[in-house]
Amino acid sequence: MNNLEGKRILVTGGTGSLGQTLVKRILTGEMGKPAGVTVFSRDEAKQHYMRLDFLHRKAATDDIIYQNSQDLLKFRIGDVRDYSSLLTAMREADIVFHAAALKQVPSCEYFPFEAVMTNVYGAVNVARAIRENNLAVETVVGISTDKACKPINVMGMTKALQERILIEANRDCTDTSLMCVRYGNVIASRGSIVPLFVEQMRNNQPLTVTLEEMTRFLLSLDRAVDTVFAAIKSGNPGETFVPKVPSAKIVDVAKALMIKKELPIIFTDIRPGEKVHEIMVSEEECFRTVERGGYYVILPMLPELRGEAEYVPALKAEYSSKDKNLSIENLRELLGQSSSEIAQFLAKS
Repeated sequence: MNNLEGKRILVTGGTGSLGQTLVKRILTGEMGKPAGVTVFSRDEAKQHYMRLDFLHRKAATDDIIYQNSQDLLKFRIGDVRDYSSLLTAMREADIVFHAAALKQVPSCEYFPFEAVMTNVYGAVNVARAIRENNLAVETVVGISTDKACKPINVMGMTKALQERILIEANRDCTDTSLMCVRYGNVIASRGSIVPLFVEQMRNNQPLTVTLEEMTRFLLSLDRAVDTVFAAIKSGNPGETFVPKVPSAKIVDVAKALMIKKELPIIFTDIRPGEKVHEIMVSEEECFRTVERGGYYVILPMLPELRGEAEYVPALKAEYSSKDKNLSIENLRELLGQSSSEIAQFLAKS
């Protein structure tokens, strides 16, 4: 598939864990060689180190990525909260991957309006830039989270609004296809639980788990990017792509990392805004969820965007992390495949 061939691509929040993996995959040319890739974010330090990583660390296995970094990759300082800086960046884009977000649950609980400013107003500014300036943006893919489904925390609430804002924008941005992807915990992402466990084990500290019964969906960064690419390949305006991924008890994740070294597990109680189980498709969304290419696709809530085509619902109940949890042995295999750093850690443990 050459869906990105010759396209000018903008990645908001491109210095984040997902953003960096997405940029790397784009630069392989697996979806076609783009005309250019621009990383848009507000953190100059992260941009600096990403630039060094992509432009100055040639590895034998990454020749194509390295060369494309030299030729195609650009960096732009800006903030999705700032309409004018975002508009300037979007004027030169055919495809926008909107990954900028405040995403740590406790942080959003303590600073809720900051989450609104980035997660909600950021989406508003993306849609507004297209709507008010007749931009030639062909496709927008908003990166969402399972926490947006039946949200109980500020992060999930703001992400749910982000989804609705981008999807509704299809009504009057008729030359642009705006879609979303929604997925669970990315195993190796910055601030996630697995790197915390690894750090605690390296320091011979007890592993901290909130509740014994807590579960989460788990996927690798590459599986997250696969979901984004699936939306680009086959998505229609207003649809939300959800990957079919395994789930596990967090306490079992901790046990899976302990191969030779047994450390105590301490239960610290639920954190502000946390759910016990996550949901990726609610029972209210089931009736308008279909299967496509190995993914669940939630059709738009607004009937004028959904159209009148007949479809067969793919689910009869909510898609929840409490169901069909992985065994510790299977978890170990999944963790080893999720990142080279975790694989090395498991090999040495």
